[in-house]
Amino acid sequence: MSEADAVTERLKAVLPPLARARLQSLRLAEGGTAIVVLDAAGLDTLERERLEQAVNEALAGQAGVSAVRVALMADKVRRRIIAVGSGKGGVGKSTVSTNIAVALARMGRKVGLVDADIYGPSQPRLLGNEGIKPQARDNKLVPVPSEWGVPLLSMGQLIEPGKAIAWRGPMASNALGQLIDADWGAIDTLIVDLPPGTGDVQLTMLQRHKPTGAVIVSTPQDLALIDARRAIQLFGVGEVPVIGMVENMAGYACPHCGKVSDPFGSGGTEAAAKELSLPFLGRIPLQMAIREASDAGQPPAAGEGEGAAAFEAVARRIATWLDNQ
Repeated sequence: MSEADAVTERLKAVLPPLARARLQSLRLAEGGTAIVVLDAAGLDTLERERLEQAVNEALAGQAGVSAVRVALMADKVRRRIIAVGSGKGGVGKSTVSTNIAVALARMGRKVGLVDADIYGPSQPRLLGNEGIKPQARDNKLVPVPSEWGVPLLSMGQLIEPGKAIAWRGPMASNALGQLIDADWGAIDTLIVDLPPGTGDVQLTMLQRHKPTGAVIVSTPQDLALIDARRAIQLFGVGEVPVIGMVENMAGYACPHCGKVSDPFGSGGTEAAAKELSLPFLGRIPLQMAIREASDAGQPPAAGEGEGAAAFEAVARRIATWLDNQ
């Protein structure tokens, strides 16, 4: 064995086990710079940072090593974007977006969430990671992890709490680009919670970050469905397939007597989906438990019960659609 080979084997021996398992090559260049190439496929941003730090710490100070350079190689991730939209505000689109993302993550998918509701961000509260600002790496934002396995980027993480955002369309569109073009690592499915309506952010989404598919959220109420049809039409113009429609706030069971009432109507979204020849993905009940858990940053889809089951059923239909693409 040559002296160079002996040095290389000595340096390999001090690497942590994960680094040795993912090692592609290691050599000591002139001047004593250790150049390490690692396979980072399947690792998220935080895992990659920890691996790189561990290698640096293991090799720094070794005899003959003056500097350490780590290159992380990974196959390009095929990332699918699912836009969640509604024609009207107040139909629970953000809550549905959060819980679809959490339910998909519980199925083993690598899911990220973008809060594209630039003027009214709510996802930091819904995912329970308020007050944590994203870091930047190589001029890209690094998503903030959550307890539920779904990293998030939102304008709500970048501004002072409670501060109004009064931006014209181009600024909002640029902000959307920074959120979507972030360092998402191994994330392969990106759920984008769009603002209600059919404005600048939606147009930017269609033109610059074309979604793989769209999910439309509505209540059974006629007024909400009129606006939902406009959102569907916009996705049609942008040639984005609509995966299906979700009926939110469908039926309220009295916690005292158990009687079910329909304050927003019943079955309207399913009927609209049938009329428009779109899949009906499911209905989410109007429950105090869903509201309380969401306000507390505890997504119902992360737990058990009727609400969790409803979100899981919707997520499974979306997952099936993705698998067939």
